[in-house]
Amino acid sequence: MDVDEDGWPPASVESLWAVDLGDGTVRLDNTPWFVRGVASDDIVRVEIDDEGVRWAGETVRSSENCTIRLIVLKDGGSAAARQSVLEIFHKLGTTGEGIERYRMVALDVPPEADLPRIRKLLEHGAAEGWWHWEEGCVTAAWRSTATDLAVRVLLEGRRGLCQRRRA
Repeated sequence: MDVDEDGWPPASVESLWAVDLGDGTVRLDNTPWFVRGVASDDIVRVEIDDEGVRWAGETVRSSENCTIRLIVLKDGGSAAARQSVLEIFHKLGTTGEGIERYRMVALDVPPEADLPRIRKLLEHGAAEGWWHWEEGCVTAAWRSTATDLAVRVLLEGRRGLCQRRRA
């Protein structure tokens, strides 16, 4: 993994749980904390080095799950705050886990989850100062929620301008 000028992510390698499929591929079995471009249940080609360590290669089949990561700011990212974040997003169809060291929550967002409401909640929480969030791995369906939201905001803004001009 590439570390940016701010030192993020705080690791250059991340180990992920995976199920060996026996054909040189694995199915990822947890939500990545730092790796970008992969999500839980993706099928990934692996290479085994001389010490028996499996190193990830290309994604063979995407699961269509998304990985969204949050750094929880509310209540200093306490265990209770992280758990609260997990519970509220769980109601919208996600799973995930928290990690104390970085005050983080990693969400696994399956395609059947309520993507528009998840995005709206993410943006609302960021605006309120409850968390920062990033997209670790997203799909076209997820990206379309940003477009839909932006179009609605743009249209509502234009409608508001038209109404004010008529007044």
